[in-house]
Amino acid sequence: MSTIISTYLDLLDSQRETVFDALSGLTDSQLWQRPALNEWSIGEILDHNYLLFASTYPAVKWIWKLNGWYGRLRRNRQYSVQIEDLYRSPKFPQWVGFMWTPRYNPRKPVSFETLKSELRTLHANVRQFYEGKDVDVLGNLYLYDPLFGWCNLIVTLRIGIYHDQLHFDDVLKQAVQFQK
Repeated sequence: MSTIISTYLDLLDSQRETVFDALSGLTDSQLWQRPALNEWSIGEILDHNYLLFASTYPAVKWIWKLNGWYGRLRRNRQYSVQIEDLYRSPKFPQWVGFMWTPRYNPRKPVSFETLKSELRTLHANVRQFYEGKDVDVLGNLYLYDPLFGWCNLIVTLRIGIYHDQLHFDDVLKQAVQFQK
């Protein structure tokens, strides 16, 4: 397996587990408590992160299955493995999160264990998909995103990790309020 893929997958897991560790001891009512009107709770943010990965993962698998032959033909071409974290840009349209509105909310909560299990299972599936793949083929298969443009399957993974971290930072800020 490529070092970059291994690094990205390890980052995906470590940032998730760091947040889960920081949230240990939170009650389920705290998990679903909104910090302000029209702001998501910790539980909603975690579910939103799940939904983004859950919506892109099938597309990544489909591109691999449908166009893997094309990626193998182009495997000797140069490709990028990094992208700027556009989520941190002040110009990034943060309002697009509504497209992944959480399934769970304060009126329809689930336990923290359920959220952790779903996210861990999804990330394990993503890991399993990427681990066995030729990095040169992944780097030459592309998806189009209206905000990021054409992204190969390695960069697509990195964008998902950036997205998770953006929201994990929000979760950690909210969690501090409960630890006072």
